[in-house]
Amino acid sequence: MKAFRYRAMEPELMDDASLESNTLQAVLRDIDFANSALGGYQITLKAIYKLIQQHPQKSYRVLDVGCGDGALLRKIARYCSEKGYKVELHGVDLSATSISLARKGNSSGMEISYHADDFLKADPENYQSDIVLCTLTLHHIPSAQVPLFLKQMVKSARIAVVVNDLQRSALAYYLFKVFSSIFIKTYIARHDGRLSIKKGFNKEE
Repeated sequence: MKAFRYRAMEPELMDDASLESNTLQAVLRDIDFANSALGGYQITLKAIYKLIQQHPQKSYRVLDVGCGDGALLRKIARYCSEKGYKVELHGVDLSATSISLARKGNSSGMEISYHADDFLKADPENYQSDIVLCTLTLHHIPSAQVPLFLKQMVKSARIAVVVNDLQRSALAYYLFKVFSSIFIKTYIARHDGRLSIKKGFNKEE
């Protein structure tokens, strides 16, 4: 379909820096639910497990680029604890509001460091990690900046970069439209979820 031939370029509503903390928290809660229910997080966790098996060492430093409210990092913390892996977890996000929510969301004894920063402009040396993750974040980046963003992650990774994002397709769009109308509570999450698929990538890209 023509509507899905090229990436959409409109900004997502949740990327508005003036969005109130309570509103953003509700939106991120919806997004977390969708990612959990639709298997988005599981793909990343499986990739981490595979890399740890391929590169055994005493501990690992993991960086989540575009960490939002830290939902994925908390899942990684619980997953690695169950598996007996020692990990040092860090998250970076452009949104200071998201980082504030992430810090508040940490459970007792869960040591995860969060940084409000523009990763694209940061010194890669400041974020050196064994594994660098970019889960459902790359579609927020304009097409012209995607190669620069990927290079920045590669410069920061000692072992590997894991990118997990949306595939742009009419089928995914309409399936999510049905899913969101039933299970997603906030208008922004429903709107941005559909737009995110239009901003995603096809296999050739």
